[in-house]
Amino acid sequence: MKSDLERLLQEALRTLVPGVLAEAVDPAQVVVERARDAQHGDFQSNIALRLAKAARRNPRELATAIVNALPPSPLVAGAEVAGAGFINFRLAKDAWFASLKAVATQGPDYGRSKVGAGRKVMVEFVSANPTGPMHVGHGRGAAYGATLGNLLEATGHTVYREYYINDAGRQIDILAVSVYLRYLEACGEMVIFPSNAYKAEYIVPVAAALKAQRGDVLKRAFADVAAGAPPDASPGVVGGDKDKHVDALIANARKLLGAAEFEFIILFARDAMMADIRNDLEEFRVSFDRFYSERELTQSGDIDRMLARLRESGHVYEKDGALWFKSTDYGDDEDRVVVRANGEKTYFAPDIAYHDDKLRRGHELLIDVWGADHHGYVSRVRGALMALGHEGESFEVCLMQLVRLMRNGELVPMGKREGNFVTLREVRNEVGNDACRFFYLMRSHDQGLDFDLELAKSRSNENPVYYIQYAHARVSSVMKQLGSKGLTYDAAAADLSQLTNAYEQAVITALSKYPEIVAHAALSRAPHALAHFLRDLANTLHTYYNAEQFIVEDAALRNARLTLVLAVQTVIRNGLGLLGVSAPETM
Repeated sequence: MKSDLERLLQEALRTLVPGVLAEAVDPAQVVVERARDAQHGDFQSNIALRLAKAARRNPRELATAIVNALPPSPLVAGAEVAGAGFINFRLAKDAWFASLKAVATQGPDYGRSKVGAGRKVMVEFVSANPTGPMHVGHGRGAAYGATLGNLLEATGHTVYREYYINDAGRQIDILAVSVYLRYLEACGEMVIFPSNAYKAEYIVPVAAALKAQRGDVLKRAFADVAAGAPPDASPGVVGGDKDKHVDALIANARKLLGAAEFEFIILFARDAMMADIRNDLEEFRVSFDRFYSERELTQSGDIDRMLARLRESGHVYEKDGALWFKSTDYGDDEDRVVVRANGEKTYFAPDIAYHDDKLRRGHELLIDVWGADHHGYVSRVRGALMALGHEGESFEVCLMQLVRLMRNGELVPMGKREGNFVTLREVRNEVGNDACRFFYLMRSHDQGLDFDLELAKSRSNENPVYYIQYAHARVSSVMKQLGSKGLTYDAAAADLSQLTNAYEQAVITALSKYPEIVAHAALSRAPHALAHFLRDLANTLHTYYNAEQFIVEDAALRNARLTLVLAVQTVIRNGLGLLGVSAPETM
């Protein structure tokens, strides 16, 4: 209905050119919103206020001209000018049934639109370092990114989902040496495990798999691996340095084994971690079109070619032996190093090349889902893309705030190195995939989230996902009762004009909002808006159920009420599907 009213306004405005308006109005400017107060009608628009200055007209005068130019429509019972120049619409009684009929005819497609006009969007999300299992923080980005992709597809965008594997650099080297040291232990070596390595239990089976495949071929004396390493940082050790210590172990292992064998361990450890991550994501109903390797990007030469382009365009300079990108030209608080004085590239260099590659592959908009701690990184990546000739608007970042997992009223600490973190898989196994997906999406991504395990597990009306799924199952139960009573449902014979009481009007109004909610959730990057809508829709259904009988003797009324509740079921199923949550028939 909202879009229908906007089209009516657009037609009216076209007739006012050139007499009242000097030029045609951009359709994007014509916006209709639901009235906040029923006394002001059902919908309203401030288009006259927005156009008045350019048209050199009094807003109320212009609003009156627009109302008078509105073409007749069976949807509109009346349109009037109010206040400083608002246009209020009151819908015809039958207009409210249009959405109800649309649900019945469109079924699983109800709520979908073409507002995205096929725009190619890449959503890059999760991209967790392959140094261990996914934890509860990664889960929020996974649920958000997957749902955002679903919403963008539902609104007519062409969506591509990608996971960037950070498999180059120091962290992956630390993972490799961690696995290698556990491998040496499995070979019978006595190992003093470094404080800055990955100490969690998940390293042990990877090391065991390495030994099963390679036997003792890679075995070296731990004393040789630790030879000459600076002291580790540990209690009682003066001047210990955990970073220098583990870096020395990495260098020694690479020298003892040879570059090729150490590379083998790196890839073996990475692939083992990625296999676990992929499995975790698949079970969580999260899929990707591609897993993109930073290591492959580095080996392709794209980073060097990107740096050459920045040199040619004058956007980098040398200082103190390092190569700096002029990120202050693009709003950053300081210029950033892309190549260190020792010739090593910083993390920033492959990130620039990767995002440049995304756009060169034909994607028109890049949406990255990052952790909140990457806030300062946004402007420099956008600036680098602009320096390479791309539009700044082609890059967008959704920053995910932290998740606090609550267990028995207490916060659960997390730290991947120490191994005292809670994995996504553990949470999913405890509360179920449905509750896990929904609870991650209940709050806006730019707000912190307290994940209440006890609430997520409860089978009560206080648990929103249970409450919504119960509404869906309740309709199925009603239809089963219909058969047990020897009655039938005939959609074609439904007399919708009998849906007149306040409960029915509330349900119909809620159903009519669904397409708007989907569009808003997609365009505003706000999946939580859909989660809240479904909670409210479920509430209208439960309230209606408690107040009225659906299976009544009057066939016309019975058919009308069943048409209404079946429409609710369809919308709940559609909405839960976008959120990645199941819609059970029984509870």
